[in-house]
Amino acid sequence: MTDARLAALLAEEAGTLLLRTRDAAGEATDARELGRRGDVESNTLLLRRLAEHRPGDAVLSEESADDPARLRAERVWIVDPLDGTREYGRRRADWTVHVALWQAGRGITDAAVAEPDKERVSATDDVGKIGVNRPREKTRILVSDSRPPEFAKRVAEEVGAELVPMGSAGAKAMAVVRGEADAYLHAGGQYEWDSAAPVGIAVAAGLHTSRVDGSELRYNQASPYLPDLLICRKELAGPLLRAVARR
Repeated sequence: MTDARLAALLAEEAGTLLLRTRDAAGEATDARELGRRGDVESNTLLLRRLAEHRPGDAVLSEESADDPARLRAERVWIVDPLDGTREYGRRRADWTVHVALWQAGRGITDAAVAEPDKERVSATDDVGKIGVNRPREKTRILVSDSRPPEFAKRVAEEVGAELVPMGSAGAKAMAVVRGEADAYLHAGGQYEWDSAAPVGIAVAAGLHTSRVDGSELRYNQASPYLPDLLICRKELAGPLLRAVARR
């Protein structure tokens, strides 16, 4: 099985598990408890399956202790077992599962993002089937619905765009990949597992990806903190980056 197909398989399996966990919990379960349970169960599944299929690879997961040995590894799986824990706990649909493979000297090479409530898995080896739609009449910029960048409104006004709030990073990134929006702008805190898989797919789809200062997104770093992100159609990258620089 190729690495991309493995990523897709594991993201789908984890998503299915999370749906079952949510259904079994019932409506009375506290949102935070449901989110905690989902994080733990999805992480356990992903670690077990990666150990079965790629026993020699390192793993960086949001829900596991960071092992510094990954910095010397040639292959590192970067996973977010449940991106959008808050949304999942509140039984919303905008949460995702991220599975990405980083390889030394190559960066993110294979990735998948599952959107379980939408019965959809996007992966780097079939991103051509997803496609990117033509530009719409008014540019749509997706931002976090809980902590949008403080400069987002001014950036949107400068480029003549509208801001659209949405939940998890993966849900926002995949909406841009599918052409449902034109850009995803984030600042104010994220980690490698939040963006690794979405960025891998966005790159495969031919989109622009970078930090908000235009610099490269780097993964498998000593500190996994990667606080800001821009994913957008390539022709929008220049105007958006210039607007952000003037914030």
